[in-house]
Amino acid sequence: MAKDYYKILGVDKNATPDEIKKAYRTQARKYHPDLHPGDDAAAEKFKEINEANEVLSDEKKRKNYDTYGDPNGGMGGFGGAGAGGFGGFEDIFGDIFGGFGGFGGRTRAQTKTKGEDITIELTLSFLDAAKGCRREISYNRNEQCSSCKGTGAKGGTAYKTCEKCGGTGQIQYTTSNGFFRSVNVRPCDECRGTGKKIIDACKECNGKGYTKSTTRFTVDIPAGADTGSYIRKAGYGEASKNGGPAGDLIIVMKVENSKIFRRKNFDLYVDVPISFTTAALGGKVKVPLIDETIEYTIPDGTQSGKIFFVRGKGIKTSRGTGDLYIVVTVEVPSRLSKEQRKLLEKFEEQTEYKQCPEMRRYKDNVETMYGEDPYSV
Repeated sequence: MAKDYYKILGVDKNATPDEIKKAYRTQARKYHPDLHPGDDAAAEKFKEINEANEVLSDEKKRKNYDTYGDPNGGMGGFGGAGAGGFGGFEDIFGDIFGGFGGFGGRTRAQTKTKGEDITIELTLSFLDAAKGCRREISYNRNEQCSSCKGTGAKGGTAYKTCEKCGGTGQIQYTTSNGFFRSVNVRPCDECRGTGKKIIDACKECNGKGYTKSTTRFTVDIPAGADTGSYIRKAGYGEASKNGGPAGDLIIVMKVENSKIFRRKNFDLYVDVPISFTTAALGGKVKVPLIDETIEYTIPDGTQSGKIFFVRGKGIKTSRGTGDLYIVVTVEVPSRLSKEQRKLLEKFEEQTEYKQCPEMRRYKDNVETMYGEDPYSV
């Protein structure tokens, strides 16, 4: 019984060439023998995946397979694949794994990899983040050895090309099983994938090519920094292990909360409590900004929760200036003297519902539904 190549790749019979290629890449990554050393089941699955791709990625073979259930039109064998390999498999494999498998035209030793990035967190006060500031950064990292220039060899020259891998840093292992050939590439165990063998190790770094050091520098934090924003310093990360460029330093900001302000992007929000009298009669209050205070007039009849907008009084940055939002909270005194109580009771007696539209609306709705005055208790 013919194998169901569509089922093996996880696509339907109407799959486009791009969908087949994508499915093949996904399956090949999943079952590649390098990821499952010694796993015969994974190796067999990997072989099936390659067989399915060999057929379905070839227009003529796919047509024969769909018609006769045989990629060669019922003639047997795999025709063009022959003993020479998989007929384009290596190019596709190299496209999937890049330089990892060695098929992409570049070997591990020929490609100098970048060092790893370092991420550190910098805590800032609310005002420092809003206004901008300068901070000294100090951290430990692996820095390229200045004595051997990162080679690990004395003077940077006391090494030779690895004879086992010919300087590629990789060893190819080929296994055949019937019509199929599997090529595995592993780092050379003689030179550890560098392609070079050190004759005389550098005494400064003991042949590692890098030394542990403390790096210090001053960084300017721009105005408007917020939690999660970051600054990237190229070349301030870990040294490369094979002579490539150093990684980067990523400084991630963490901004502390303010006791006065809240912010949204560059806008500032300030909660301002006012007295019952100021809310009723109106009055002036001082509202804080980043560097100063401003005097703002509260109109009479202001309700609790009212938000006033002041343009251009938020955080000033090189990318623009935010606005200020004043959120008013009317605070009712928690303790009243007898005289205050009498005054308020007299005030309540003289207050009409038309002066309190929200109370009037509530009263009318309740009376309509229940026939009762909610305030006559």
